[in-house]
Amino acid sequence: MRSAGSIGQERDASDRRREVIPGENSFALCLTHDVDRPYKTYQSPYYAVRNRSLSHLLDVLPGRNPYWSFDRIRAIEDGLGVRSAFYILDEESLFTDRPRRELLDPKAWSLYTGRYDIEDARIVDLIHELDDGGWEIGLHGSYNSYRDRNRLREQKRRVEAILGRRVAGGRQHHLNLSIPETWEHHAAVGLRYDASLGSATEYGFEHGYGLHRPFDDEFAVFPLTAMEISLPIEGDPDRAWAAMEDLLAEAEANAAVMTVLWHPRFFCSDTPNHAPLYRRLIERALERGAWVGPPGELYEQLDHPEPATDPSPQGARTGFGPSE
Repeated sequence: MRSAGSIGQERDASDRRREVIPGENSFALCLTHDVDRPYKTYQSPYYAVRNRSLSHLLDVLPGRNPYWSFDRIRAIEDGLGVRSAFYILDEESLFTDRPRRELLDPKAWSLYTGRYDIEDARIVDLIHELDDGGWEIGLHGSYNSYRDRNRLREQKRRVEAILGRRVAGGRQHHLNLSIPETWEHHAAVGLRYDASLGSATEYGFEHGYGLHRPFDDEFAVFPLTAMEISLPIEGDPDRAWAAMEDLLAEAEANAAVMTVLWHPRFFCSDTPNHAPLYRRLIERALERGAWVGPPGELYEQLDHPEPATDPSPQGARTGFGPSE
């Protein structure tokens, strides 16, 4: 097994700008969306009870699905002349794939119900529409795939079969990581980058301002700077925006690669403050001279180290030829 290099090593801002920031841009803002639950199902009775409003129960009726917000996201980004990455989840089903005993496990219901079939016609059409419009399609590795190379490989194959070409990278569900094993799995199945290094509860540049090269080769890690649920967007939108403004200023001062995650389900009427803040974030980044786009596009503009040859009998690193 190859050892990962230190993920805490940092270069100064001028070095980072030369290496990872395209053109004359001051920093990079990478936009990502994990496609977890595009259908509002069990959440309807939950919100009906929590908010004491029966109107949420109407969202399960045909033609009413507020979580299908892809047109809203595309409208925001297209209007600002930017694109983002959508990471597609091929998750197991509680009822057909998991052990029967998990039917009594509340955590299993949370993890494996309310998902979607990536071969469903509507999901297939969505993937092609996004791809045709210039948005990146990536892999959102299922909950257990971070430690299961064969599972990850099969999920990647299924997404690519629908897309019609290879995906560049993605992110693990729930930000699951086993370092460096998960990254070895990613590289071995042909992924060029991972965006799982981060937190769902904290925001900031905890993992530095630049990309990481855990194996000192072409495989790259995009640290996650902020996930929307780490910010008080609905409870205190002014404080949430002040935090984002501070992150943008810090990113500009340090020629950083700043990566954000907004789940599509937050672009709906249940959470009305999210879409305006997301738009404002992009607008302000552009005003500050940032490069804005999906991680895969930024990755393609970088100069990468030459692929290293792995002498281990495990063959943990296989380069980026055809997937195994």
